Amino acid sequence: MDQFEVVVSKAEALTPRIREFVLARVNGAPMPGWAAGAHIDVHLPDVGRRSYSLIETASPRAAEHPTAYRIAVLQESRSHGGSSFMHGLKAGDRLTISPPANNFPLGSGAGEVALVAGGIGVTPLLTMACELNAAKRPFSFYYAGRSRSELAFLGEIERLASASATIHADDEAGRFFDLEGLMNRLMPDVPLYLCGPLPMIEAAIALAKRMNWPQGRLHFEIFTAPEEKSGDSAFEVELKSSGRVYEIPAGKTILDVLLEAGEDPMHDCKRGDCGICQTTVISGIPDHRDYILSDSEKASNKVMQICISRAKTKRLVLDL
Repeated sequence: MDQFEVVVSKAEALTPRIREFVLARVNGAPMPGWAAGAHIDVHLPDVGRRSYSLIETASPRAAEHPTAYRIAVLQESRSHGGSSFMHGLKAGDRLTISPPANNFPLGSGAGEVALVAGGIGVTPLLTMACELNAAKRPFSFYYAGRSRSELAFLGEIERLASASATIHADDEAGRFFDLEGLMNRLMPDVPLYLCGPLPMIEAAIALAKRMNWPQGRLHFEIFTAPEEKSGDSAFEVELKSSGRVYEIPAGKTILDVLLEAGEDPMHDCKRGDCGICQTTVISGIPDHRDYILSDSEKASNKVMQICISRAKTKRLVLDL
């Protein structure tokens, strides 16, 4: 489905830095359905697209046939324009969005699940808690932030998770949330769904590797765009199908350059966590920076995520 226009029917401050928005079709028509973990892309003028998780805490059925979408946006201290634009919206303003996509689905089954949220990362986990409740499936909910005043949705978490919820405020506890301790305590068959700041996710990935967690036990979603690293240099990419060669400068990704040139590679997240842009490498050595490939897949250098990874050699030949 193509992009479509929505109107802001509600804009409300939940905390000093988090605002909630309810979006409905301009013509009042039904919205495309979705499930826990889904997000929409909002296309902002002069800024580009920004991804926001969808929220439903009343009933999973409400997400199947929605009349509106509910999202929440954190005002970033180092915003590139997206969160500042969103925080300036008011009821009646219009936006262009893409239909829901889901790179962070809740797995099926009847077993226990652990949900861990850091800050604004709570949004997709609220709907997961709603679905788990409806399925009468056991789960634990951990919500961490710098201070209680920065934690939104506390009332809804209390309603959804009640006794299974643990709220951690750094300033009250006098320490950061003990992610390692939690991961050590979980039973081996309990999957962990995590959404939060990039350092929190990277710490969980490192811990899971150190603890020899099987691949697929840790689930996460990243909404932080990749940042240029010091020492990045330009390299060339050759497309096997056409022989065309593109130079990839330090400040752009392979995907950026290909899209600007009118190429049409499959992609979605632009953060290295969904796997949709995965591309076969015919020659050259990638500089892997994604969160999808296993260590053995990275070592093989046979595939790469072109939305975030770069090159260790002067040229890559890709099966595109």
